[in-house]
Amino acid sequence: MFAGHFLAAFVLATSVAAWRGWPDERALAVGAMAGAFAMLPDIDMLYAVAGLVGSLEGVFITSDAFWDVANEIHRGATHSLVVGLVASTGFAAWCARDGNDPRIGTLGELILGSLVGVVTLVSGIAPGAVVAAFVLGGVGLVTLGERVGLGPRAVLATGGLGLLSHPFGDVFAGPSPALLYPLPFNAGLLNGQVLLHPDPTLHLLGAFFIEIATIWAGLLIVARLQGWRLSRHINRRAALGVAYAGAVFVIPVPTIEVASPFVFSVLAVGFIGTPVRSDRRQDRSTQVVDAVTTALSAVTLAAAAYAVTYLVFLS
Repeated sequence: MFAGHFLAAFVLATSVAAWRGWPDERALAVGAMAGAFAMLPDIDMLYAVAGLVGSLEGVFITSDAFWDVANEIHRGATHSLVVGLVASTGFAAWCARDGNDPRIGTLGELILGSLVGVVTLVSGIAPGAVVAAFVLGGVGLVTLGERVGLGPRAVLATGGLGLLSHPFGDVFAGPSPALLYPLPFNAGLLNGQVLLHPDPTLHLLGAFFIEIATIWAGLLIVARLQGWRLSRHINRRAALGVAYAGAVFVIPVPTIEVASPFVFSVLAVGFIGTPVRSDRRQDRSTQVVDAVTTALSAVTLAAAAYAVTYLVFLS
């Protein structure tokens, strides 16, 4: 869901900015900032990387070992709506540090520092260190935003949208995050995974199509602002993606727990978008748009063909 987190926030922020009549470049910058903030909560995955490297005994790391370590902290403090609200306020205040009232910047530092301290006090050193990395990452994003002219209000809006939207994108792929951490009455709020279908394979396919739809939405909003007609950028090779239907009989039946063979193989269909030969009549940007649009079309057709074949033969 990494791409989905970014693009969901990107589409919302860019659409609102465009609707308000902002220049295209600024609308895209606001959307990119919101998308970057939407990916920030997953910085808690660094805990898994550090934990595995620290205890590495062999050359290879299995997927199960990685997630066993990651799930000790993943979807905890950094995925909390409370933490997201406090953090976005702190980031906006920190962004205002060079304004007329320097005390606002000091307030931002106090908010962000207190956030790290509270998490450390409530949950321990490891979660506190993860939130410290979360705060540093957010400060880095604010710094980048300042370079493209985004001020405290834009940071507050994009940070709030990105951080508060992220947890809801995770409810299809596992247990609900700790949405109200560290408040004591978190239990019961979206407690558990949201199922799109009782059949675990159809649930996975539904989540995958939500992701694909989000990617299409992101591409469409960029195309609208850039004046592209996407239908002109889809190569007929994309239709070859339908052949992926045969994967139903080859790869393990996918579920959330066993998703990798399906996900990696269906995404590999996107290589259909790679240009067969360079067309000197096209500029580089047009070639990139052609490749991306054709690849996404091929993957969409591949997933749809797989779903239909699964329904006919295996469901």
